[in-house]
Amino acid sequence: MSVSSYTSPLSLAQADQLKSCLAGAGFEFKDRAYALFSAKKGKLNVTVYEKGPKVLIQGKETEDFVRFVLEPEVLGEARLGYEHIHDPEMFEPHFGIDESGKGDFFGPLVIAGVYTDASITRSLMDAGVMDSKRIKSSANIAKLAELIRSTPGVVSEVVSLGPERYNEMYGDFKNLNRLLAWGHARVIRSLSGKMPGCGRALSDQFARKEVLERELARHGVAITLDQRTKGESDVAVAAASILARERFIRWMQQSSEKSGVDIPMGAGAQVVEAARKLVDGYGQEILPKVAKMHFKTAGEL
Repeated sequence: MSVSSYTSPLSLAQADQLKSCLAGAGFEFKDRAYALFSAKKGKLNVTVYEKGPKVLIQGKETEDFVRFVLEPEVLGEARLGYEHIHDPEMFEPHFGIDESGKGDFFGPLVIAGVYTDASITRSLMDAGVMDSKRIKSSANIAKLAELIRSTPGVVSEVVSLGPERYNEMYGDFKNLNRLLAWGHARVIRSLSGKMPGCGRALSDQFARKEVLERELARHGVAITLDQRTKGESDVAVAAASILARERFIRWMQQSSEKSGVDIPMGAGAQVVEAARKLVDGYGQEILPKVAKMHFKTAGEL
């Protein structure tokens, strides 16, 4: 299967070199949030994000652009098809863990985990699996989530804490990182039961490593734990982020339909406006059923 999406870290000098290449090739530049620049030509889109920096290339001509422009003129080395050399651990059997909803006032906290090995990783990469934060369409999230679940060999687990359960547990833990550690440990414990031969788990770093290690020990899970920033660059973690996002989006859509109020993501002004509509229609008692009450937004309301 040809590659239709590709991402790679860049230095600032490489980002400048890529911009020059795009300008010389007649790409049309446009502004994009959180990006150094974004450019399009035909059906090919190239965006360099500030965080990293990191380039994201999407479209039917992605593979040719990577092989004949990005690698020889910017990176100076062949990476596409050689990921097993540049990041060999990504192709070894392991669990990837990620979450969705922790920064959103409304909705659940969802933690998901996915088991991958070399064959699964290559299949998911060819299908365009990437960090869910870079996938803006809910329909594409749902499509990729179904593809992940149907990929031969994939084993997954999703734990969703609805707002009422979330508020109850936050009251017990009184700390979001400890609550996240509990959720990650529960997912890893479940995956370990399904794939007892897998000895390593990787998650994005949300707290000190020992916070999650203590929770794993409390759950009776003996496993090698890795945590790193930008963990979603690992395909297993990226796949987990997609499954978690899909479950979160589904809750938001169903709750919006049930309540008759469009419930938005995030924690900004539109969230406050939606919350006021919910309170006007259902009373203050609705908030703990739909929102995370330790957020400052709850106090403002």
